[in-house]
Amino acid sequence: MRVAALISGGKDSCYNMMQCIAAGHQIVALANLRPATNQGGSDELDSYMYQTVGHHAIDLYAEAMALPLYRRTIRGRSMDTGQVYTKCEGDEVEDLYELLKLVKEKEDIEGVSVGAILSDYQRVRVENVCKRLNLHSLAYLWQRNQEDLLREMISSNIQAIIIKVAALGLDPDKHLGKTLGEMEPYLLELSKKYGVHVCGEGGEYETFTLDCPLFKKKIIVDSSEVVVHSSDAFAPVAYLRFLDLHLEDKVSSVPDSCQTSNYICNS
Repeated sequence: MRVAALISGGKDSCYNMMQCIAAGHQIVALANLRPATNQGGSDELDSYMYQTVGHHAIDLYAEAMALPLYRRTIRGRSMDTGQVYTKCEGDEVEDLYELLKLVKEKEDIEGVSVGAILSDYQRVRVENVCKRLNLHSLAYLWQRNQEDLLREMISSNIQAIIIKVAALGLDPDKHLGKTLGEMEPYLLELSKKYGVHVCGEGGEYETFTLDCPLFKKKIIVDSSEVVVHSSDAFAPVAYLRFLDLHLEDKVSSVPDSCQTSNYICNS
C-alpha cells in the first residue's frame, strides 16, 4: 500500500515506518501535527494525543528522508475523552482528520503508519479517523513487549536521543540528550525499581530520532537548551529545545539488500 507516516520525531513512529517497509508497503509522505506559535513560548502542548517537543526539527527530519511533509497546527483540544471517540467539533482529533484528509487527496494513500504501543486512547482515535477516511491503520508495534521493542530499535540502528523526561529516577541534567543505547541499562533498572515503562509508554520520556536506516542524511544538533516544565522534587519534567541543527551526509548509504537482519530494506 501507499502509506503516509504519522511522525512525532520519536523512536516509535520511526520504527513503525521500518516495519511498514519490511512488510512491503511504500512510505510516500510524512504527516505531523505541531503546536500553535502562540503557546506562550512552550514546545510542550497539553495534549493526550500528540508529542510536540522537538517539533522545530521535523522539517529536517523530512528532508533527511527525502519525502514530502504535510503539517497542520493543532487548533483543537482534548474534549471527547471517553473510551469511544465520536466526531467532536473543536477536538484535537479533528486536526488529525483534516491533516490525513489532505494527505490522501494529494498523495493517494491507502494506509497510515502509526507508532502506538500501549495507549488505547490514541489507538481508538487514530482508527476512528482512518475509518472515516477509508484508510488502513498500520500499527506494527501495538502491544509488543517493550523490553523486546527497545532492544530491537537499538539493534536496528535507530539513533534516537532522550528529549523529555518526566518520571521518578530520570534527571534532566543527567539524561537529556542521551541515546537509547546509553539509556537502555538504566531504563531496565528503573522498570524493575519503579515500574517505569522502558519505551516511555507511561509518559516517562520522549525521544527524537537523529538517524536511522531510512534516512539519507543524518541530523546533527549543534546547540540546544534545557527547558524546565515542572521542577517537582521527585520527578522533574524538562525537555530539550533545539536551537541550531543541520543535516550531514552519511558516510555510507544503506545497500539495496536488507541490512539489519529483516528489519528494513531501503528502497
